[in-house]
Amino acid sequence: MPDVQLVLRSTRVVTPEGTRAASVAVADGTVTAVLPHDAPVPDGARLEDLGDDVLLPGLVDTHVHVNDPGRTEWEGFWTATRAAAAGGITTLVDMPLNSLPPTTTVDHLRVKRKTAADKAHIDVGFWGGALPDNGADLRPLHEAGVFGFKAFLSPSGVDEFPHLDDDHLARALREIASFDGLLIVHAEDPHQLAGAPQRGGPRYADFLASRPRRAEDTAVARLLEHARRFDARVHVLHLSSADALPLLAEAKADGVRVTVETCPHYLTLTAEEVPDGASEFKCCPPIREAANQDLLWQALADGTVDCVVTDHSPSTADLKTDDFATAWGGISGLQLSLPAVWTEARRRGHTLEDVVRWTSTHTARLAGLEARKGAIAPGHDADFAVLAPDETFTVDPAALQHRNRVTAYAGRTLHGVVRSTWLRGERVLADGEFTAPKGRLLTRP
Repeated sequence: MPDVQLVLRSTRVVTPEGTRAASVAVADGTVTAVLPHDAPVPDGARLEDLGDDVLLPGLVDTHVHVNDPGRTEWEGFWTATRAAAAGGITTLVDMPLNSLPPTTTVDHLRVKRKTAADKAHIDVGFWGGALPDNGADLRPLHEAGVFGFKAFLSPSGVDEFPHLDDDHLARALREIASFDGLLIVHAEDPHQLAGAPQRGGPRYADFLASRPRRAEDTAVARLLEHARRFDARVHVLHLSSADALPLLAEAKADGVRVTVETCPHYLTLTAEEVPDGASEFKCCPPIREAANQDLLWQALADGTVDCVVTDHSPSTADLKTDDFATAWGGISGLQLSLPAVWTEARRRGHTLEDVVRWTSTHTARLAGLEARKGAIAPGHDADFAVLAPDETFTVDPAALQHRNRVTAYAGRTLHGVVRSTWLRGERVLADGEFTAPKGRLLTRP
């Protein structure tokens, strides 16, 4: 066993066995042991005594739109990974669209990796994309190390990433199932969207009516039908409609290989509080009513929903107009996801162990990274977030690290201050100060 170089000690360490006082030994960037709190520090090791601050495994965010290259004015790897580190996130997986080129061929993946290589403050992996015309590229992308494939069942919002109709979905799933890959799906049905009232303007109620729950429910049902047919692994992205939960629970009980995510904004913001014209709250599918939110929390508690990810989808500020029909749809949440979720979770009686399970353990498993990420346990990367869970702060957009400082959380008081973030035993953020980029580019194990 290599010599221990670092020991992090806290009265509250969140481990797979529960939260306890412990000393975590680190050697060569890996956790080697989780010891009693008062265990002697090995000769030559440095002690970081965190007091009563909580030591968490670094968060793993599997749904991030970095947009680099091509739309770097929206976001880039330098700014996105700094924002992630500021929020206690130590691993992210980048979505294949909104960058130019999209990650839909091996050559495009090489471009993305080259762009990210010297800019990543945390570890970064990549999803591939499934388009109507790139079926021959799916297996090569899988072999090149993407973590799975993103598809839309309704228009994506960018012309270079068209959605899959039912036939294309079946073809893509058949091919991906042939090598036991993973298809992750934006599930909204375009026919249901087309049949909904489409009114422009600043009223949030009109926008909400234009993206009805039945659009999600219908698309989820289609996806589950195909997953059963091909025995395929599928993942439902950013679920907002609680009406789809019974379908998903039944499918899981029947052995369908489906997992489900939701997002901080669906769990902490409600339609009733969105001001008219405030398109910083616009996303697709939309933020829904408080009663719907309550059901999403219940689904997290009972396991129907597996994980919580940001769906960080920024744009330049000028695209966030006061017309909900034309404003860019996306919420920037990397830096604030942990405190936002923790604030609402604690109010509802959940624990930090629950939050870690939803935002780190289960997301690491989704990406196939559970052997190295998502837990403070021997053999795992020494990726940590140090959190003061009882301290509060008021969200000031000027303090955000992502490129365009537009946020739906402006002015909110949140619980949970991230003191420092560690990547493989090296502190990459402390008291607002960042080191040089230390992140690695990850491939599917």
